[in-house]
Amino acid sequence: MINLRPIANPSVAQTRLPRVPGRAHVLVIGNEKGGSGKSTTGLHIAVSLMIEGARVATLDLDARQGTLSRYIENRANHAARKGIKLPMPAHVAVPISNLADRASSEADEKERFESALQAALGIADFVVVDTPGSDTHLSRLAHTWADTLLTPLNDSFIDLDLLARVDPETLKVVRPSVYAEAVWRQRQLRAIQGGRPVDWIVMRNRLTQLVTRNRRDVGTVVEALARRIGFRVAAGLSERVIYKELFLNGLTLLDLKREMDEELSLTLSHVAARQEVRSLVAALNLPPPQEAPPSAGPATAPATPGRQAAG
Repeated sequence: MINLRPIANPSVAQTRLPRVPGRAHVLVIGNEKGGSGKSTTGLHIAVSLMIEGARVATLDLDARQGTLSRYIENRANHAARKGIKLPMPAHVAVPISNLADRASSEADEKERFESALQAALGIADFVVVDTPGSDTHLSRLAHTWADTLLTPLNDSFIDLDLLARVDPETLKVVRPSVYAEAVWRQRQLRAIQGGRPVDWIVMRNRLTQLVTRNRRDVGTVVEALARRIGFRVAAGLSERVIYKELFLNGLTLLDLKREMDEELSLTLSHVAARQEVRSLVAALNLPPPQEAPPSAGPATAPATPGRQAAG
């Protein structure tokens, strides 16, 4: 067990550092639970960046389920059907290896991932990587390249268990859980090797509109854990039916305009949800595109530990 003592929050310190010129910025969206909204969040961020003039590439490391890939495919099909132009990222799905031997399989996956990532780094200002909701080798590889790590967290103690064990009586953090420890180890390795710290952001996703006792309690624990192990907290996307409706057409809330799509015209609820997306992107504190030109290499290439963060 790693002794995670309270320290100055490295993610807060990261937001005050000047951005490194000459390289694309890698945003990894990951945790070890499915159903947290990683793919929806990833495409909304990608579209927001493209609207601002950035070149964006997306990588789907959950090729078996392929939610992000399907989302982008639906987007291309919708644009073709309607005869409209939509901002589209350069997209690659990276499949898992089918080799039986573990060492050979991991070597194969490493080659596939790094080949796709290098190509993305060569054409984009930002690379958004969507990871599986489980511990996989591809996901661990992605985490070693993250400049920004975004962890969507459904607003419940079930999902919070991903990050910490919590005393049910006092709501005190007993100890960080496996994913938090894994991210901590990765960040420590990068620090030892002189690399820039990973800016880790936990976003509280699918918040209900009502302020309940559970919502307050989860918020209290998340803030305490943020101070203890060093991540920033951001408000995510509320629980809204519109996100499920948008998937079939590959649209995001940032695409919706009355003149574009009569079936999905804007309502006051949609306007509020769109502002949530914009607030989330602002909270990420990503560098402007001109400060993140494409390059062929990472900020640092830390050695992969035996058990790292998983998506």
